[in-house]
Amino acid sequence: MSTDVTAKTPAPAPPGKSGPAAGEGLLQLILDGMRRNMRQYGMLFALGLIVVLFAVWTDGDLLLPRNVSNLVLQNSYILILAIGMMLIIIAGHIDLSVGSLTAFVGAIGAVLMVNHDISWPLALVLCLAIGAAAGAAQGFLIAYLGIPSFIVTLAGMLTFRGLTEIFLKGQTIGPFPEGLQKVANSFLPAVGPNTNYHNLTLLLGIALIAFVVFQEVRDRKRQQEFSLGVLPRNLFLLKLVALIAAVLTVTMLLASYKGAPVVLLILGVLVAGFGYLMRNAVIGRHIYAIGGNLPAAKLSGVKDKKVTFLVFLNMGMLAALAGLVFAARFNAASPKAGLNFELEAIAASFIGGASMSGGVGTVLGAIIGGLVLGVLNNGMNLVGIGSDWQQVIKGLVLLAAVGFDVWNKRKVGS
Repeated sequence: MSTDVTAKTPAPAPPGKSGPAAGEGLLQLILDGMRRNMRQYGMLFALGLIVVLFAVWTDGDLLLPRNVSNLVLQNSYILILAIGMMLIIIAGHIDLSVGSLTAFVGAIGAVLMVNHDISWPLALVLCLAIGAAAGAAQGFLIAYLGIPSFIVTLAGMLTFRGLTEIFLKGQTIGPFPEGLQKVANSFLPAVGPNTNYHNLTLLLGIALIAFVVFQEVRDRKRQQEFSLGVLPRNLFLLKLVALIAAVLTVTMLLASYKGAPVVLLILGVLVAGFGYLMRNAVIGRHIYAIGGNLPAAKLSGVKDKKVTFLVFLNMGMLAALAGLVFAARFNAASPKAGLNFELEAIAASFIGGASMSGGVGTVLGAIIGGLVLGVLNNGMNLVGIGSDWQQVIKGLVLLAAVGFDVWNKRKVGS
């Protein structure tokens, strides 16, 4: 018996053949890691591809420091909405009212600050409270009365648009106080010696790189402790190098102009806060649970109605913030503000990896999706593509992103 076992034991590979075998094994590990993480990194790769395409097409104009700053300022309110919309979609719902609510809160802010001379910090707090109340009202109807979110938010879209017209009386109101304008349009102050770069932006970029490396290494160790699948070491190092290069590039571009916009700091705080909430907090896990499998979440003791209520309340507050940023950026509140903002936020969420069935998505994915749309808009404007064809192209990009998601799920399932 022992002789048979010895005979069936594979002989060691000759030294000359171990290299190719090891190389093939490493390549297979990398390919397997890429397949498992295709959903997570697919849109990030697509964003990089779009940036390179338009950078070449515009002879480098896309990546001029001034244009990169404008990209941040022009898309800040959509990115704020996309964060809240991602949470809504993960929970298995949709919100069609955010564009109208954005305009409504901007109108209220204009009436308070311009017509009644209320200080902008107090008006800011009041507007955020009004947005939260509007979101809470919709959340109550959806969570506790069982009315579908599509119907409730469609009604909200019409209601808030009408209220915007009523408050503004069909007119555009402005200008806004200088302090609020600075929140939407200004940059961080210049400090330190003259280095031909914005020193504070450089310091923030270095701090962000250190945080990203720390976070990625910590998450990898935590996954290994729980015997979860992780990227192969070489692919993980490649990912770290790519992330550092991306952050460093954006930092140098911003520091070459006027520095980081103030609204970029606001976005950074929101991304870090909601990212932590969704990854580490109980409420984040509950949001994923009710979107992924509602009956199982109920059996596990998740208070699904409370979670749904809070998700819509949060969306209302973020819509209020986006409305104030938008109004302050253009220094006026208009009855036509916020048109199609809800569609942009929904598209950003799905392009960034959300699933129509719920339970899937990340806050960072929403930002990536919003940046894909923002770079597309900016790049197409720079090369002179008309608004009609821009809509066609963005629609095809959204369709391709969702189609890729469906294909990827089928591949993983098989």
